[in-house]
Amino acid sequence: MAQSETLITTVSTKGQVILPKAIRQRRDWEAGTRLIVEETPEGVLLKQAPAFAPTPQGSAFGILPYKGEPKTLEEMDAGVAAEARARYARSRDPET
Repeated sequence: MAQSETLITTVSTKGQVILPKAIRQRRDWEAGTRLIVEETPEGVLLKQAPAFAPTPQGSAFGILPYKGEPKTLEEMDAGVAAEARARYARSRDPET
């Protein structure tokens, strides 16, 4: 938004505020978009809420069972690269 552009809105009797259409379009905020509301010393800040709550690495680590010796980073990189090559080859195959 340009610095010189001033937009004004009004708080309804229900405490609702309509965001100007220009801002909603620039932010791609459609009806139903969830927003985080933060009070700051300068006023109120609205940010789009993430689609999913952040997941700490520790809570996801070890969810999938694996039996065997731990893999090294090099072995994991090689496995990912091999799968990427296989998927690329399948995508180039006109029979699939």
